[in-house]
Amino acid sequence: MTAPHPDPNLAISSLADLARAAGTSVSTASRALSGHSSVNEQTRARIRDLADTHGFQPNQLARNLRMQRTQAIGLVLPLGHETGQHLSDPFFLSLLGHLADGLTERGYDLMLSRVIPRDGDWLDRLVDSGRIDGLILIGQSDQDAVIDRVAARYPPIAVWGAQLPGQRYVTVGSDNRLGGLRATEHLIAIGRQRLLYLGNTSAPEFAERLAGFREAVDSAGPGVTGEMLDLHLTPDAAYAAIAAYLSDHPAPDGIFAASDVVAMSALRALREHGLDVPRDVAVVGYDDVTLAAHTTPALTTVRQDLVSGAAALIDIVFKRIAGQPATSRLLDPTLIIRGSTVV
Repeated sequence: MTAPHPDPNLAISSLADLARAAGTSVSTASRALSGHSSVNEQTRARIRDLADTHGFQPNQLARNLRMQRTQAIGLVLPLGHETGQHLSDPFFLSLLGHLADGLTERGYDLMLSRVIPRDGDWLDRLVDSGRIDGLILIGQSDQDAVIDRVAARYPPIAVWGAQLPGQRYVTVGSDNRLGGLRATEHLIAIGRQRLLYLGNTSAPEFAERLAGFREAVDSAGPGVTGEMLDLHLTPDAAYAAIAAYLSDHPAPDGIFAASDVVAMSALRALREHGLDVPRDVAVVGYDDVTLAAHTTPALTTVRQDLVSGAAALIDIVFKRIAGQPATSRLLDPTLIIRGSTVV
């Protein structure tokens, strides 16, 4: 039997039109377009060519529904600890860009959300919404118990953040304690003795950075002291807290900030109090966001490998979607020395 010759004037606007033109059933045409092995290669090629000739695109949404796939991955910034933080945060935007590129390469869309948890069911609502095939969380915030509970029944979750003892969910993140240790040891190595940590401990990542700071101070011996200024991590709040501290206390000679955003706020406050960076006060940040190299002076900081981190998060989610095992990854932080600590 000779296959029907494509009519160039034929309008094909539905799968039924395509099947009719190809002389097959609708189900055969659908399987051919999806590359199903139940349709022989000759027939698959003929139907694909016919669809291409007439510019026909199958209804991807309908196909996804049949496959129980949405072709979307959720990306969520949970803000239980820092409700004033926004999606415009430089670190978040940097990681978001790498994740968006990686998901696009896999043919997936990204569904972006900023969540302020109001109850213990916020994550359940997300994973049960039917709108995503998997979920990437940027940070645990103070929600690790909620994440652990949901991850026990919903495997395709990957979290950018710290590894916590006994957790069931999979994480990717830098060794924050080691990063804090390296930043503080650098300040001590350049002769700074009155050190100040700017941040808080409400999220595990920042608690680990503080632990690295304290370890370096404790190991330095007599003469080196370290204090902590507990503050919010948004730019205006951090600036206000640092300015108030400088008005009431002697200035430190070295500052380790929990993030580059906080470090930039410190540069502003120090300048407005007539203090020179780095002559009077050396400053180290954390993250190495794009702006860090363009401050005055350029910011010494701890770089997190966001390219590798984003790739690992995506790999974990797709492995878990496929029912495969995945393990957490700990990335090595790198100290980037710039003008804020070089006299």
